[in-house]
Amino acid sequence: MTSLSPNELEFLVRVDGSLSLAQIQAGMPAVTQDAFASLFRGLRDRRLLEPTQADPLALQLQACLNQMALPVSDAKADSGVSSLRSSGFYVEIARERSLARPPGGVLTAIVVEDEPTLARFIQSYLAFEGFQVRLASNRSEIVAEFSKPPVPDLILLDVLLPDADGFDILSRVRQHKALSQVPVVMLTGKATREAVLKGMAGGADGYVTKPFEAESLLRVVRAVVGLPAPPEQAPDPWASRDAGSWKL
Repeated sequence: MTSLSPNELEFLVRVDGSLSLAQIQAGMPAVTQDAFASLFRGLRDRRLLEPTQADPLALQLQACLNQMALPVSDAKADSGVSSLRSSGFYVEIARERSLARPPGGVLTAIVVEDEPTLARFIQSYLAFEGFQVRLASNRSEIVAEFSKPPVPDLILLDVLLPDADGFDILSRVRQHKALSQVPVVMLTGKATREAVLKGMAGGADGYVTKPFEAESLLRVVRAVVGLPAPPEQAPDPWASRDAGSWKL
């Protein structure tokens, strides 16, 4: 969950342990040199960046290994759910929003997902959070659902769809008069740095990669919609008693 600015978020996503500051700055041409220096100092002061000491020979070796592994890692990151699970990494980003909404009002969400089982899974969990959920799996269904009242309070958007591209849909949503302010969370198997940057720079409020845990998705949804986190449950006093401690 983050309240970082788009430039701060882009800076941190670009940090991979091998790029120099000059290389990172070159990849952010819209940020001036003074603004870049201020950005770096601010992140360092908040301990979101910390310097490390490393053996130069080890760095050189690691750089060589990174270059060899890069094409393989990018291919794996784009190959879907099974490879992400084997690689053991995921992305979970959410920009907090404070949206004024009437108390007790019904929330509406549109889930754009072409895998039926996953769509129903997401629908069930959002229903527990108080959402009325509409589903869309292709271009015609997306157009139909986006045209129906009421305007949704949330859009969960897959990237890889049978006849549409999620990034293109995001761009159109942000240009649409009625939908431009609706929180959008990208929900996709595309976990490369370029894909995350494209989604967040394109106006997404959150980015979650598949496979994901239900609570991770709900945590992002609450943040971008402005819902309070559920109260923490007190520990069960019965669960801490072992069988030898009971007295009747």
